[in-house]
Amino acid sequence: MNDPISLRPVRVNFQWYLAFAASWALSQERLILKKGIPLTTAQLNDARLAGVAYPHRVRLLVAEQIPLPAQPELRAMVEAMKLNAPTAAGLSLRYGIYVRSEYLGSRQALVHKLAHTAQYERLGGVRTFLEAYLYQCLAVGKIAAPLEQEATEVAERICGPAPDIPTAPWPAGRAGKLPVPSGTSG
Repeated sequence: MNDPISLRPVRVNFQWYLAFAASWALSQERLILKKGIPLTTAQLNDARLAGVAYPHRVRLLVAEQIPLPAQPELRAMVEAMKLNAPTAAGLSLRYGIYVRSEYLGSRQALVHKLAHTAQYERLGGVRTFLEAYLYQCLAVGKIAAPLEQEATEVAERICGPAPDIPTAPWPAGRAGKLPVPSGTSG
């Protein structure tokens, strides 16, 4: 979960941060819609399966890294909430989706992002989605946030289980504990 001390300013000034976040998200969506590529026929079908009402509006923009906001206040919020994972597959901004180049061929990652697009539609737009999503991330952390869990479930329903989840059992007699490297005490 997130560090409660570093999140205090975000919690106290949530609506203020939300206005900045919505403005940034809308500007990024406009950029992606202008420069991005439309979904392929197969991706349009996946978008419909994920619940996107207007899949023809979606555009993808390939990026080496997902851009962070230029505003120092928003950067601080993103870092405090741990939303800036360098390994993130992409970022859904309603109909504009950033996709990191190494995830371009990942159906699972794209369907997950398309599930977020469907959530934007269902919740009524950018500000209302961000309010719900960011509040959930503040309350329980990104991984446990219900909107994030829903997107993961949608992707697994459409694509099958994520292939990169480790499934190896714990070493015998160590259940519930992390394995200890040899030469150290546990």
